[in-house]
Amino acid sequence: MKFLLLTPVLLVAGFLAGCGRPIPAENPGAPSLDDLLPKHAQPKLRTMKLFIGAETVAAELALTREEEMTGMMYRTNIQETDAMLFVLPVPQRASFWMKNCPESISAAYITPDGIIAEVHHLEQNDTNSVAAATDNIQFVLETKEGWFTRHNISAGTLIQTEQGSLAATFLRRP
Repeated sequence: MKFLLLTPVLLVAGFLAGCGRPIPAENPGAPSLDDLLPKHAQPKLRTMKLFIGAETVAAELALTREEEMTGMMYRTNIQETDAMLFVLPVPQRASFWMKNCPESISAAYITPDGIIAEVHHLEQNDTNSVAAATDNIQFVLETKEGWFTRHNISAGTLIQTEQGSLAATFLRRP
C-alpha cells in the first residue's frame, strides 16, 4: 500500500527536475532517474515581459510539467537576455539543481507577492540541490550567471508583468 501511495508522488516529482527541481531518492520499482529526465534541450518557450526593478526581460515560461522538468537542461551559449520563469503550484521551500546543465546560471527565488527573496548561483552540472532559506517561494527566475549582480537586482526587488503582479498573472490573485 505504501508503495502505491508513493509512486504517483515520485512520478509527479520526477517531472519537476532539470535545471530546476531535483527528483527525490529512487524507490525500488519506480522508473530510474535517467528514464525520467529529458535527453535534449527543449525549443525556446513562449515568453512574457517581466519588469524587474528598472530592467525588462522577455522570460520564457516553464508552465507545463515537461517544460519545468527540462528547464535549461542541455542549453549552451546562454545570453544576457535569456531568462526562464518557473511557476510553482504552491508556496514552498524551492530547491533547484543543475543536472545536465552545461552552463552555470543565477536563480532568483521569488515570493507569491513577486518579491525576490533570494538570489543563488547554480553551478553547471551540479546535482546538489540549492534550497531556499524560506518556505514561501512560488516563482523562480533563471538567468545568465551573474545577471542579477550586473543589473543591481537583489532581494527585495519587485517583479511584475504587463498584466500586473505575478500573482494576478499566474495565480489569479490580485
